[in-house]
Amino acid sequence: MKIIVGVDGSSSSTRAVEWCAAHGAAMEAEVVAVHAIEIPVYAASGFGSVPLPVVSESDRDELRDVIRRESCAPLSKANVPFSVELIDGAPAAAIMAAAEHADADLVVTGRRGRGGFAELLLGSTSHQLSHHLDRPLVIVP
Repeated sequence: MKIIVGVDGSSSSTRAVEWCAAHGAAMEAEVVAVHAIEIPVYAASGFGSVPLPVVSESDRDELRDVIRRESCAPLSKANVPFSVELIDGAPAAAIMAAAEHADADLVVTGRRGRGGFAELLLGSTSHQLSHHLDRPLVIVP
């Protein structure tokens, strides 16, 4: 069984990973922890649009390592096999793309993530997934 879990460092995300750790072994699951990197390509300034720096490969490697050590620690402790994927884009879209690519059997997410202004406009990631995902979804409170 393949499980996708969204990770963003929030307490809800931590509970979602803990859920996967608690149930993953019984389901003989492999977990893919997905972290979305939302970076605008251009920003407006007084002089027009200015390209923003892209996240470097070394920054991605460092972030992947932090997620592997810290966010996925419950999976390591439970001996549930896992991998970490960093995907550029909005969280819901990144999770759906990862689920499609991995042909996941299940997606797990926390009820609320980091939030912010985008969440006010677009709704939470879990809300978007509940409306658009084409496979089973567990939303961990």
